[in-house]
Amino acid sequence: MASSSVQLEDGSENAQDSQGKAFTRVIVADSQTIFRVGLRKIFALEDDIRVVGQAESYGQAIAALAKFSADVILFETTLAAEPAEAISELMRRAPSSKLVVLTAGTSQEEVLEYLRRGAYGIVDRSIPPETLVACIHKVAKGDIWLDEQAVNWVLHAYRTQATRPIAPAAKVHLTQKEMMIVACVAQGMKNKEIAVRVNTTEQVVKNYLRKVYDKLGVSDRLELALYCLHHRLLDNTDAVPPLPIPATAPAAPAGQEKQAEIEAADPLAPVKA
Repeated sequence: MASSSVQLEDGSENAQDSQGKAFTRVIVADSQTIFRVGLRKIFALEDDIRVVGQAESYGQAIAALAKFSADVILFETTLAAEPAEAISELMRRAPSSKLVVLTAGTSQEEVLEYLRRGAYGIVDRSIPPETLVACIHKVAKGDIWLDEQAVNWVLHAYRTQATRPIAPAAKVHLTQKEMMIVACVAQGMKNKEIAVRVNTTEQVVKNYLRKVYDKLGVSDRLELALYCLHHRLLDNTDAVPPLPIPATAPAAPAGQEKQAEIEAADPLAPVKA
């Protein structure tokens, strides 16, 4: 029976061996015991790679990051119901680690989303051992690791955005509220974080993003970020609001109760004159 607790390998998580030689610390998070055992044996043959921890569930992966320091995290996407959200959370908890996604197959949309969320590598579970070792070495240095198909998808997404004419962009008008949300997206914030920043709900943020996508002719957050770079949409702007400071609001003057109710339900609702 598989262990229900996070495991530490080699009895140490130091970044150097007894001779003072530096090595790459790896956490392996995968649901299959035989796969984890296989990876440990592969990495054991390398002088500069150490498996410092392993996990068989998403919860254990979170716990592993709290207990062990790792340079590289190997994370199987099927461990989480929402892999993209899981990647964001893992990166939030271990911002100095590099995450490599283990998958049995991905779509273009998934590849772009995983990269946007912070993944440094995306590899198929059938990857040859020597190729996976090369991936670990490269990612540990801060380089991106993608197969040929994934590279083509990324280039296609960039070229699609970059080849769009710049001139029509001047005709697109985004409201101040829309610009606030776009700026947050460009900084890599999730909907929940944006909602806190602009003092509203996640659903309101989603509604605004749909409007922005329609206006700019983009289909997802990555294309939106590329659009901002290509058209310099956020140049010379301080669109990102500061974190809200809770305060007791004064009573609304007579005749303004209805507007106060609207703002309470949706702080981004247009203010009528």
